[in-house]
Amino acid sequence: MPLLTQQIQAEDEQYSLVASLDNVRNLSTILKAIHFQDYATCFATKNGIKVTVEKAKCVQANAFIQAGIFQEFMVQEDSVTFRIHLTVLLDCLSIFGSSPMPGTLTALRMCYQGYGYPLMLFLEEGGVVTVCKINTQEPEETLDFDFCSTNVINKIILQSEGLREAFSELDMTSEVLQITMSPDKPYFRLSTFGNAGSSHLDYPKDSDLMEAFHCTQTQINRYKISLLKPSTKALVLSCKVSIRTDNRGFLSLQYMIRNEDGQISFVEYYCCPDEVPESES
Repeated sequence: MPLLTQQIQAEDEQYSLVASLDNVRNLSTILKAIHFQDYATCFATKNGIKVTVEKAKCVQANAFIQAGIFQEFMVQEDSVTFRIHLTVLLDCLSIFGSSPMPGTLTALRMCYQGYGYPLMLFLEEGGVVTVCKINTQEPEETLDFDFCSTNVINKIILQSEGLREAFSELDMTSEVLQITMSPDKPYFRLSTFGNAGSSHLDYPKDSDLMEAFHCTQTQINRYKISLLKPSTKALVLSCKVSIRTDNRGFLSLQYMIRNEDGQISFVEYYCCPDEVPESES
């Protein structure tokens, strides 16, 4: 990005956060996967950026964009946090259009000076530079779902295509999705209870779609479909999904997403159970 580099490099020291990308879609695609609310909280450390979106104190989505995905990444402090209008940010990132001409890429340089300052976006395509300033807000405290790996009871890793087919077949008139995870049959079952009656979809643990199966006890939990629906945006983009439940029945869906350059990012959804039936042994 020679033009932007010449213009701005000398000013880097005044910024708390500077990040550059040769291809802006490597950022915008991940952010679209968690775009189900207008506002998001951004946390930047030397390891990368985490963007968090929450709804109704029942569901939380986190997009993790590792520092290595950026061509340049600099954080001056231990951590930099701000709240931003995610819809506006995505509109700015696609200011040159979401599908550029073949062979052309939109480059991005993102700068944030610190508390009270706007997020600065410098977008360049074909020698044309657009500058966007997006006001930031005081970050609100995000929910702590206290989802600890030591409390995970059951975990499976599926190829995403298997779950995409399931979501297209399930009866979405149902208010809840019931997830059964068990060391014994049915192993992994998705159930809905809609207008047409109840339906079940089973995955054997030796299915070609199943990459890992670690279930220690039978758990049957229900989750509001309205809370899970936003996660299908990440599901569509992902190649693998990790499904975990802890001892309280809280659900973690972690999606592995490969960008256009083959680099990996993760989007994680936490969802609290709608009701927690007693686990059957």
